Amino acid sequence: MYTYQDFEACPEADRPKFLLSVIAAHQSSETYKEAVLADEYDAQRNRTVIEFTRQVFSTSGVKVDDPTASDYRICSNFFHRLCTQRVMYSLGNGISFVQPREDGGSGAVDEVKEMLGGEALDFTMLQAGLHAVEHGITFLLWDLDRLVEFPVTEFAPLWDEVDGRLRAGVRWWRIDDSRPMTVVLYEEEGVTRFRTTKENALEQLGERRAYVTEIASTPAGGDEVVGERNYGPLPVVPMYGNRLGQSALVGMREAIDSYDLIRSGFADDLQDCAEIWWTVGNAGGMTDSDLARFRDRLKYLRIASVDTDAGQVASPYTQEVPYAARQAYLTTIRSEIYESFGALDVHAVAAGATNDHIDAAYQPMDENAADFEHWVAEALRQVLRLQGVDDSPVFKRNRISNQKEQVDMVVEEAQWLDHATVLRKLPNVTPEEAAAVLAATEAEEMGRFGLSGGGDGTAAGA
Repeated sequence: MYTYQDFEACPEADRPKFLLSVIAAHQSSETYKEAVLADEYDAQRNRTVIEFTRQVFSTSGVKVDDPTASDYRICSNFFHRLCTQRVMYSLGNGISFVQPREDGGSGAVDEVKEMLGGEALDFTMLQAGLHAVEHGITFLLWDLDRLVEFPVTEFAPLWDEVDGRLRAGVRWWRIDDSRPMTVVLYEEEGVTRFRTTKENALEQLGERRAYVTEIASTPAGGDEVVGERNYGPLPVVPMYGNRLGQSALVGMREAIDSYDLIRSGFADDLQDCAEIWWTVGNAGGMTDSDLARFRDRLKYLRIASVDTDAGQVASPYTQEVPYAARQAYLTTIRSEIYESFGALDVHAVAAGATNDHIDAAYQPMDENAADFEHWVAEALRQVLRLQGVDDSPVFKRNRISNQKEQVDMVVEEAQWLDHATVLRKLPNVTPEEAAAVLAATEAEEMGRFGLSGGGDGTAAGA
């Protein structure tokens, strides 16, 4: 790997060649390889199943591919499902920077979130959260008024050897291998763009520019650059998916592969066992090659000629697929996958379960969510420090519950609570609906006593 100190030691004239070396070294790293593999599993292209080949031994003892075997390759969607559940649990309802009020409202306009891009921030953080969990790490760039996410498959970090901080980074992308590659160097002093030539060399496109450019417009002179500035620290911050900074696929791949291989093998056996197998008698004069040809003729043509003068020489048999043992294993490994990942298997929550049972089922997920939210919050705090703001995000977790049980509990407590508190505690009433109900109730009460609301919110006599 290359560090920021290696970057500083590189002469300016050798900078383009050095950046290509940084990209090549990053693509050969374990972090990059795990991220690429995780993307394959996320796209439901489980590599172990796709690359699996059934083989047999030939009559000469050589292992060869079996051309007669069924070739079902069933890839599960476990990895995508588990990662999506973990991220959506914490970020599915969006991020806020305002603590909720006692009445359930937001308390104030979320100025910090608006400063970070408003609703666009939620989408960016969802994408970043998925990449952070799947790859182990991702990167966030603060681009004047919005966040931009760089996955580790497109960004090579240059860490400081002394304090471990991210001091610079190289981002690259291209449409395909036949097109030029664009390379962008991010430093604390600004941004420099490069592009590959036909000779696969890297040429610089213009001078290094600052992160913030101040432009003044006048009717006579038009737009004019009047100043440039940087943030001081590098405006690219790392965001980890867990405390280890490694892909969630690590340790999970083997269990997912086992599940997929058993399912694929089960489908293969259903196809293969539908065939008829034969035992050949009175065949003492047949060599192994003769028997192999006899078998192949039965497999491909479904017919073969035999000498029937000595009685029946070929007897058909069928096979039963071992179903119970495989089904028990699939059920066990599926449960262990959810347990190891710390996810919620909805099939494990019985219909009509109480909230105590549901809370117990969510406990592993809550523990992993707390770890994930810590790293999301730390990354956003670093982004806010670039703007001199000290704040932390608020997460609203997305979970199921027994709403009937909650409503029954609120109804039992209603005699000791005011109307606003009852509405706030009802799970099937949103804060906006609660406010509308309170306003309608207040208007109804005022109309009953012959009062009307004044323009300043006070009641006036009819």
